[in-house]
Amino acid sequence: MFRRRRFGDLVDRQLALFAGEHADALARIERMRRRELKADEEDATEAFGDYLDEVGWAAEELRELRDAYAGTLEGDAAREYARAYGKAVRRRFPALHDAFAHDDDLSGRLEDDDD
Repeated sequence: MFRRRRFGDLVDRQLALFAGEHADALARIERMRRRELKADEEDATEAFGDYLDEVGWAAEELRELRDAYAGTLEGDAAREYARAYGKAVRRRFPALHDAFAHDDDLSGRLEDDDD
């Protein structure tokens, strides 16, 4: 049990800080999503693009936060932390998770470090 939550509290605190520091941006993302869902056919494409831009920014910020800490760890610990972080992002920010996981090359970099 302890091993499974090794990084759980740390990740929870990191994501709480992220949510606090970026509360306005996260609220804006939610507003943009609602706007996109309510948009008529003519405006839907632009609204969706605006929404994706904001989600992409937030996902990149989350990856940078994760990568900064993961870079202080080695091998298995870095992979364990990254898995815990990814699961926590999926739980706490489900709207951001797909963008967070998309184009993510941390796994490849961590495997390269083991060689």
